[in-house]
Amino acid sequence: MAYVGLFLACVGLVVVSFLLHEMGHKITAQKSGYWSEYRMFPAGLAFTLVLSLAGFLFAAPGAVMIAGNLDNKTNGKISIAGPAVNMVFAAVGLAGSLLVNGSVWVVPFYLLASLNASLGLFNLIPIPPLDGSKVIKWNVWIWIAGIAVCAVEFIALMRMSFYYTI
Repeated sequence: MAYVGLFLACVGLVVVSFLLHEMGHKITAQKSGYWSEYRMFPAGLAFTLVLSLAGFLFAAPGAVMIAGNLDNKTNGKISIAGPAVNMVFAAVGLAGSLLVNGSVWVVPFYLLASLNASLGLFNLIPIPPLDGSKVIKWNVWIWIAGIAVCAVEFIALMRMSFYYTI
């Protein structure tokens, strides 16, 4: 029965991580004076579900749409907001997994960390339409810093995995 709760916690973390990434973009766009909204792509959601059943993790269920002409600086700041949310949640997951080590609940915290580090790093790939292409166009040093934070989180995850006990 504990594993059902564990599974539900993990599914919830995946959904929340994706939504908070998108909300990072939305809130930053609105604070910058732009209209924005999240739009779900039903075909992308179906594609995500099919791939996940086959053992692949690739999420494309929707994105934040922003109205207006954005300059590179504003677009870069809005674009880094999503991966920044992921970096923060990866750090929370790392800390949480240390606090509950020895418990079955280490799994959702480790998942939170690895999922968010992966999501942040993937979105920083500098290929359109990913966030990294807009961030690097605005400020290459911010892009490098984002990549570095995600890399450090991955290294911490790898090192910590040797010490976990359930």
